Amino acid sequence: MTWITMDRASGTPLFRQIYAHFRKAILQGEMKSGTALPSTRELASALHVSRNVVVEAYEQLFAEGYIESRHGSGTYVADGTFLDLARHALPSIPLAAMTSSVGTAHADLIDFRHGIPALNQFPRKLWGQLAQRICADTSDEAFGYGKPEGSTELRAVLAQYLLRTRGVICEPEQLIITTGATQAINLIAKLLLPGGKEIIIEDPITKEIHTLFSLPGTTLSPVPADDQGMMTHLLPTDGKPCFIYVTPSHQFPLGGVLPIQRRVQLIQYASASDCYIVEDDYDSEFRYEGAPVSSLQGLDPDRVIYIGTFSKILSPALRMGYLILPRSLVETARGLKWLTDLHTPSLEQLILARFIEGGYLDRHVAKMKKLYRKRRDYLIQALVHTFADKVTILGYSTGLHLVAEFTGAVFTPALLAQIEQSGVRVYPVSVHALDKNKHRKRIILGYGNLSEERIAEGIRRLGSIMQ
Repeated sequence: MTWITMDRASGTPLFRQIYAHFRKAILQGEMKSGTALPSTRELASALHVSRNVVVEAYEQLFAEGYIESRHGSGTYVADGTFLDLARHALPSIPLAAMTSSVGTAHADLIDFRHGIPALNQFPRKLWGQLAQRICADTSDEAFGYGKPEGSTELRAVLAQYLLRTRGVICEPEQLIITTGATQAINLIAKLLLPGGKEIIIEDPITKEIHTLFSLPGTTLSPVPADDQGMMTHLLPTDGKPCFIYVTPSHQFPLGGVLPIQRRVQLIQYASASDCYIVEDDYDSEFRYEGAPVSSLQGLDPDRVIYIGTFSKILSPALRMGYLILPRSLVETARGLKWLTDLHTPSLEQLILARFIEGGYLDRHVAKMKKLYRKRRDYLIQALVHTFADKVTILGYSTGLHLVAEFTGAVFTPALLAQIEQSGVRVYPVSVHALDKNKHRKRIILGYGNLSEERIAEGIRRLGSIMQ
């Protein structure tokens, strides 16, 4: 029995090691049905462990059906336990596939990732205090299953907040609380794409949209974007789109704001095509020149589906977003939400409702706008100081990122790897484009979660490679 290797330095209990060995041998067919196992005394003696350890391992195997006891005869491998692991094993996913990195060679990596707020500025103490009050004061029903569309309290508060700050026109009944914007987009796909249809999207647009909407039978029709957002005069004249996906208040990634003329043209086009417009308003609260731009939804609430998220305002860890639908789609969307995950976590919704109602969100946004404007200005100064007239800066009026275009540079995989080797991670615009040739000189630089010192050092390192 010495063929069972025992690792006493491992954190895994000895009985689990014995159990795991037999389980693997049985599943793989090395120990076939009817094969006798050694007695507990014999195995304990051979492995120099307590008999109780072996007994516990055997009891676990017996409880899970791997072995059976025959009265007066011993313990044997049970029938029906062989599994062809070579055929049934799931493919392993490389760790690199779970990250967005080009490489991880530098220990002191400065990551200009976009869409990440200043994580150290989350109002932890206040949030904790509100959470304590909610847990102490709320009714017992709040600890049970919630409504798929979200808590009544949060939807009522959010409808008022969005009307006041973004010009969104809706009743609380039109709101569905989601676990982030990604779930909202998934719900839209399930809601509007049965059987597969045409979707008009901006180009470039976040690469996740390409994935989420690339369903069997679905066609993505890209419309180029410039420094003012989607070029609506290039909307296709033929076809029958199911919906148009846009980021009008802060085009991702180029940063343009869709002017009213193009908004009118877009709504007129959607009306003539009898399709919906999906407005993704992911970070427009942080506008540094004037007040935030009013929503597209406010111009045509019956045709525009509005998506919002608290990942950029507060923290991605909250996993809290929302979807505002025309009334005709609400009931079906609630059913799809219920089938997806029953409901978004209830206590976090109540905390967020109290956070908004108490005016804390307004104060937090005002505070963060000052911080992000300072970091944005510092990044622009660092780019100009390092690259002078060889850099053009785009899309810097809103949000947590800007785009830098470099004269004479092409961001190939080799150049990106070289930049990362120097300890800086940047993100090419071309990754998000269907027509990649137009954007090969451009990179996205997020600054929300970087201090001024890290920004300065990151641009210095970038300059040492680019120049």
